Amino acid sequence: MSRLQRERLDAQLRGAGVGSEQSVGEIRENFVKLMEPMPVPEDIRVQETSLGGRPALRVTPVAAACSGTLLYFHGGSHVVGSPRTALGLTGGLVVRTGIPAISLDYRLAPEHPFPADVQDVVAAYRELLEQGHAPESIAFAGDSAGGGLTITGALAARDAGLPMPAAILAFSPGLDATRTGASMTGKAEADPLLERASLDRMSGFYVVGADRRDPLLSPAVTADLTGLPPMLVQVGTNEMLLDDARRLALRASDAEVDAILDITANVPHVFQSFTHVLDEAGEALDRAALFLRQRVRG
Repeated sequence: MSRLQRERLDAQLRGAGVGSEQSVGEIRENFVKLMEPMPVPEDIRVQETSLGGRPALRVTPVAAACSGTLLYFHGGSHVVGSPRTALGLTGGLVVRTGIPAISLDYRLAPEHPFPADVQDVVAAYRELLEQGHAPESIAFAGDSAGGGLTITGALAARDAGLPMPAAILAFSPGLDATRTGASMTGKAEADPLLERASLDRMSGFYVVGADRRDPLLSPAVTADLTGLPPMLVQVGTNEMLLDDARRLALRASDAEVDAILDITANVPHVFQSFTHVLDEAGEALDRAALFLRQRVRG
């Protein structure tokens, strides 16, 4: 238990989140600055590619790669971020599993609101299948909004008649556009990174006029998760989105889906990014890698 590390990280992050009055361009620039210090493993190769009609990064280990593919979705409230801002997390998984990843540069709001990014996930997954990749060799993984896309993308793929991937890994996923989780208020003071006003503004860019109870917007509230693959959801107790993860795990178990809810105390949103200052970040990635290695088959 690294109490001092957690306290230092909490103090460092307070006030570093997205401001509620910034322009979209400023928000995107500041998010890049926030993510720049995150460590990226040295023993990976990064190549530009495309998948499902969208740009992407292919991330492979320098060492001999295992079979399989991690289809990764970056975070950023559906408005900011890119495969580059999530490279630390993607690379961390690749190094720990030996499984190559493709990190998708899906379309962002407000230029492309819901359901554009969900459609991009399905298109990317469909192309992998058409290329001859077996579904049991593919896992969906993502953080924050991208963690939500691991679930909504799988739901949309299921409803399109596609076979399910081998596994889903979600770091601090956003899973409720209705914002009805108790932690949205109960953890407002504890969360050093997320603010309600900023979350609501970013959500407005994404949802626009859609019904917030749509299962592809609020799967933790309304989705039937029947048929989804085994999932690991990691979250911290200092997150406003804590109850998104809790409620999703309950809905998954009610649907007879294998679900592991992995909660770490007193850590912030997507704490797995902070491997340079928080022991629990690397430990969480180790657990995530074990989950993936046990389920992804070549």
